[in-house]
Amino acid sequence: MQKQIILSGATGNLGGEVVKKLVGLGYGLHINLRARSVAKDFEQESISTYPADLSDADQAAKFVEHAISKADRIDAGVFLAGGFAPGKLAQTKPEDIEKMIMMNFFTAFNLVKPLKEHFQANGGGQFLFIGARPALVPSQGAASFAYTLSKSLLFQMAEMINSEGKSGNITASVIVPSIIDTPDNRDAMPDADFSKWIATGDMAEGIAFVLSETGSKLKETVLKLYNKA
Repeated sequence: MQKQIILSGATGNLGGEVVKKLVGLGYGLHINLRARSVAKDFEQESISTYPADLSDADQAAKFVEHAISKADRIDAGVFLAGGFAPGKLAQTKPEDIEKMIMMNFFTAFNLVKPLKEHFQANGGGQFLFIGARPALVPSQGAASFAYTLSKSLLFQMAEMINSEGKSGNITASVIVPSIIDTPDNRDAMPDADFSKWIATGDMAEGIAFVLSETGSKLKETVLKLYNKA
């Protein structure tokens, strides 16, 4: 049976690589789009799209409902949506923290809540989040206080899902990159050694592994994809 995945952040640099990988493996994907104009980029039989702003809980819930109506059962949620902003603690304003938490935490939480109910009613499922190394190594997060704080919430949410979901076959995993090799990151750090970063293709491979039959047997997974960075 074709595994059905809800995927956020599909239009980003990492998202495109993940879509290509999962479609190639025969998965059915259910993708939210904020702009209808990009829907044509995902016109494939194995992909359904729905216009939704995931920072809005009602829109996120309707997106999940739409995916379930298309697939009957959803097996996993893969949450790539998010954003980055620099700034040390002394420079950070409350609204900076609110913005990062909305982008990196609530866009996931607003999908987790309705999807967890679906998993509970259907024998389980997987959640997969994208973490950040500074959330595990606080000394590396000094220059991006709000971002690091927002990413740390994803680890906490994953731990709580795993604790609560043990009896219901519901698991949460976090994939933690060092620096993902994207055009934006290259522009921001032009003098860096890009060969030490983690390629988007390797990130997609890691996500595919966690979703695989073998990977789905892992528990409380924090998968660190650092390469040499």
